[in-house]
Amino acid sequence: MVISRQSFARAAPVMVLFGLCLGISLLDAQFLSLGNLIRVAASAAAPLTLALGVTFIILMGSIDLSIEGSMAVTAAALCAFVANSTGSGFNLGLLALPLALATAAIFGCIVGTIHVVMKVPSFMVSLGMGFVGTGLATVLLGGERVQILDPSIRALALSRLGGVPLAVYVAAFMLLVAWYVQDHTRLGRHIMALGGGEDLARASGVAAGRVRILAFTLAGVFFGVGAVLACARLGAGSALIGSGQLFTAVSAVVVGGTALTGGKGGVFNTLVGVLIVMVLNNGMIIIGLPTFVQQGVLGVVIIGAVLLNTPLRALSVVK
Repeated sequence: MVISRQSFARAAPVMVLFGLCLGISLLDAQFLSLGNLIRVAASAAAPLTLALGVTFIILMGSIDLSIEGSMAVTAAALCAFVANSTGSGFNLGLLALPLALATAAIFGCIVGTIHVVMKVPSFMVSLGMGFVGTGLATVLLGGERVQILDPSIRALALSRLGGVPLAVYVAAFMLLVAWYVQDHTRLGRHIMALGGGEDLARASGVAAGRVRILAFTLAGVFFGVGAVLACARLGAGSALIGSGQLFTAVSAVVVGGTALTGGKGGVFNTLVGVLIVMVLNNGMIIIGLPTFVQQGVLGVVIIGAVLLNTPLRALSVVK
């Protein structure tokens, strides 16, 4: 039986994940220990949430590079609404969470609106807004790392249920939300339709502009949750809270099998991609590889994933 390129591409991420786990466990038996697996899951919580948001944008055939700016603005908003080391917070406790997420949603909505109304490519508008968000957060936080004193926020990282940090449960819940939106809502179906071909989607009655704005808004909410989890883990808010997260999130989406051309992949592909990236990082740390080698290995994996998941006819026109 001949296995098609598409079938192999769909199965490849899962095979890579199992292969990595097997290979690393042979090098270090402690890799598959319960404690280490929980550590991997905890470290994957925020990246998974961020990558889920990016998934919706990439499924449309667009890109969102505003992750770090969105996280910075969310962190600034969170610090403003909870008890913090500056003494200027409103001390709202858990009520600060919906307010911080609303801030992230508004930020995403602005990105999507500029993209649609002013017809600026998603690459440029999201990149620019990312810098705007980081700069705004720097001003709001006074260029400092503001310590979060609210125990209810810190509990997301410090408290455990069944031995597993609460952040892991939050990330699992966001995965279920993303799956439901993708497979069981009109918005999810329209996002996939746009990725399959915008002209055809428009001819089928899809309001492309509205869908794009809603998708960027939805992605903003996921970025906001990721920012909250990152702040809880760090115990502070900072304009640089999202530093390096853009590369990790986009890498995970691509490695998981979601095509950059849109219309192919989904949130469970992203879950596999995040686990591959986290397991790979964890394994390279266990082995003792230098940081620059780790980055190089991940870069090679990303290029391979793009080649595997991009149709040959699309590769022929890439310039």
